[in-house]
Amino acid sequence: QVALVESGGGLVQAGGSLRLSCAASGLIFTRYNMAWFRQAPGKEREFVAAVSKNGGSTYYADSVKGRFTISRDDAKNTADLQMNSLKPEDSAGYYCAAKFYSGNYAQISSYDYWGQGTQVTVSS
Repeated sequence: QVALVESGGGLVQAGGSLRLSCAASGLIFTRYNMAWFRQAPGKEREFVAAVSKNGGSTYYADSVKGRFTISRDDAKNTADLQMNSLKPEDSAGYYCAAKFYSGNYAQISSYDYWGQGTQVTVSS
């Protein structure tokens, strides 16, 4: 049974940093591209960042480029999201996702597995 478990969310002041982690189990981690999405209340889920299977390529939404960094550790089966210079508009539930096929990283329907999410709140 596949499980993606997010951790690291919390409350932080604007300008601060948080590091989210996604622990994967029940799948061959190296065969999956990993991504982070977020969803704020009343809004649609949106793409944040993705990292390819071998970690050689990363992709970011324009809204987080230069502030967030996605990484993966294949030895630990984890995918992390380092978030710096946080803004109140970054407040949302953050979800980890895994997909077997490469490409179309912003397409929600293309992902095979999802975590339950972790809440990030940025105060002004």
